[in-house]
Amino acid sequence: MDKSVGKPLDRVDGRLKVTGGAKYAAEFPQEQLAHAVLVTSTIANGTITRMNTAAAEKAPGVLAVLSPEKPPKIGGDPSKKQSPVDRVVQLLQTKRVDYQHQPVAVVIADTLERATHAAALVKVQYKAGKTKANFKAEKTQAYKPTAILGKPPDHEQGKASDEKPEAEVDATYVTPYEHHNPMEPHATTAVWEGDRLTVYDATQGVFGTRARLAALLGIPLENVRVITKFVGGGFGGKGSVWSHTALAALAAKAVSRPVKLVLRRDQMFGPVGYRPETEQRVQLKARKDGKLLLIRHETTSSTSTFDEFAEPSSMQTRMLYASEQIITSHRLVRLTLGTPTFTRAPGESTGTFALESAMDELAYKLNLDPVELRLKNHADQDPESGHPWSSKSLKECYRVGAEKFGWAKRNPMPGSMKDGRTLIGWGMASATYPARQMKASAKATLLPDGTVQVVSGSQDLGTGTYTVMTQIAADALGLAPDKVRFDLGDTQMPETPVSGGSWTAASVGSAVKAVSLALRDKAIALAVGDTVSPLHGLDAKQVQVDGGALVAGGKRDSYAALLKRQKLPSLEAQASSGPGPDSGKYSMHSFGAQFAEVRVDPDLGEIRVSRWTGTFGGGTILNEKTARSQLMGGIIMGIGMALMEESVVDTRTGRFITHDLADYHVPVNPDVPDIDITFVPENDPYVNPIGVKGIGEIGITGAAAAIANAVYHATGKRIRALPLTLDKLLTA
Repeated sequence: MDKSVGKPLDRVDGRLKVTGGAKYAAEFPQEQLAHAVLVTSTIANGTITRMNTAAAEKAPGVLAVLSPEKPPKIGGDPSKKQSPVDRVVQLLQTKRVDYQHQPVAVVIADTLERATHAAALVKVQYKAGKTKANFKAEKTQAYKPTAILGKPPDHEQGKASDEKPEAEVDATYVTPYEHHNPMEPHATTAVWEGDRLTVYDATQGVFGTRARLAALLGIPLENVRVITKFVGGGFGGKGSVWSHTALAALAAKAVSRPVKLVLRRDQMFGPVGYRPETEQRVQLKARKDGKLLLIRHETTSSTSTFDEFAEPSSMQTRMLYASEQIITSHRLVRLTLGTPTFTRAPGESTGTFALESAMDELAYKLNLDPVELRLKNHADQDPESGHPWSSKSLKECYRVGAEKFGWAKRNPMPGSMKDGRTLIGWGMASATYPARQMKASAKATLLPDGTVQVVSGSQDLGTGTYTVMTQIAADALGLAPDKVRFDLGDTQMPETPVSGGSWTAASVGSAVKAVSLALRDKAIALAVGDTVSPLHGLDAKQVQVDGGALVAGGKRDSYAALLKRQKLPSLEAQASSGPGPDSGKYSMHSFGAQFAEVRVDPDLGEIRVSRWTGTFGGGTILNEKTARSQLMGGIIMGIGMALMEESVVDTRTGRFITHDLADYHVPVNPDVPDIDITFVPENDPYVNPIGVKGIGEIGITGAAAAIANAVYHATGKRIRALPLTLDKLLTA
């Protein structure tokens, strides 16, 4: 039978989603369900001096009000983390306020409307301290963090050249605060049964949530169950446990009823992270032929006063291009804002904007084509580690992308290409993201009817995990995809990592293949040892799987027949997979090339992206349709990053004043052109057992730079601060 991996199989969960059958965290019905609403701070720094909850407590339907006046009992230190992705949380244990929109009380009532009304009755008085929310003003206090993603924050490789450069770029690039705005806001439903807690949570990591809640609540790990069947978008923001999740559990404990807590849209702009502001200095020096003598990339980003998160924007610069010398650094500025967190392609998305914009500037100074400049500095091995690449098709991505886009027809002179009065600009940039694999486990069960159920406690963020895991299992077991049922999202299933870092397909997929092969081998062993089986006595290595049966030499023994003869209700296997011996021998990354066309109104400064070509090498493509969707989604987020997304802070109060979708603009259909995606064939025998590289985040890398470079080509104006709004263009 034909293999299903690689084919554009429709989502196996598609019908559930379009019919409303897919249940998200806030949609699991519970008897006597109560509703919780957060009361959040209106200052960025200070202390609560008085809190009056009397009116709220007397309001109709109110069951309880939690506040620092009588701190709810917890069992762990909210500042002590269980994993690197954890954040310091606020659980009403102190009257200290560290940022605007910090949870300062929780109101629980029998309906959402009553809880919302009562929350408005809570009166809080504060003694305010100094607000430090001006990134530029506080930069003089920048400090060096201890590590960036487990690596030194500063890195230097190679030696300074004595050659005098023919051309040099030394410029500063700025990216603003950005907020995750998934369709599904953060939400938690908490249910206690005695001393056991079940939490339905909008999370990217059920096992991390379980560990964090167990520690914070001071209960055994086995007493916490976390369920997440569907996530309505995460983008990194749901990768950590935030205050509201534990507060929902504390609220349910306080009222002895299930409690649902869903953040309002404006509350998504405070206590649940964001992409921090960055200021990045990039210095490039090159010979006349374009060969780089120096790459220097210095990143300064913001973090909170009580926790630490560093946007790793200089990291890809350590490996993307060859240069005589490469110097990178990271610094942090503490502000009275909430703690930032991972946002799709953290570091690489912001960092490639700076690096790839600088490369475009250098190309103009050298009078070289931007693609040619990148080819001249192609890194044949990883400059940072010195390791060979497990596979790398970046040159082919440039070639195919340029050909499909028609790059050879580009007149390089800024402002030279027009359609009537409209200015046309073409820009390009490189894309890259690490290809990682984490330890993951899975379980497979062969059922009497010959179908197979595979479970693994992962998460589907809308990326298609249900579907690609079904395809992997089906191929390994010789089954049609409709004969496999894959399930996930429950800590009672085999353990997997958080769905982040573009490693879910590689990690969980490798485990699913391993367990499917283990189940296949168990079935083969039963058949060749069964005196009644047509395959009896054969060498197990001769037996293949096809069409729901074991086959060899024209003989067949179906899974269903085998189990019936063996009088087995089922046949099970469990397996795990993790980084193999090649992980330390090779450098593993996905690569791509982004080509963008913009149309600019010369009078109004309006910028429209009118055409896009993206070419990517991502190893084995598990599902052509879902993979293309992921890359398109990343590029669309890149369009938003380039042209409109910006969270504006009132530096006097530390409050984000863009706090809903009326003010915080994201791309909609008219903002997005047809996006042409091409996968460059790539066989990687070292990256993991299924040969895949993560593609969930690479689509946004390089995208903002490609647009900024196209705007320069159209107008001759170099805008180095995102977003590229018309006011910046008109005043440049």
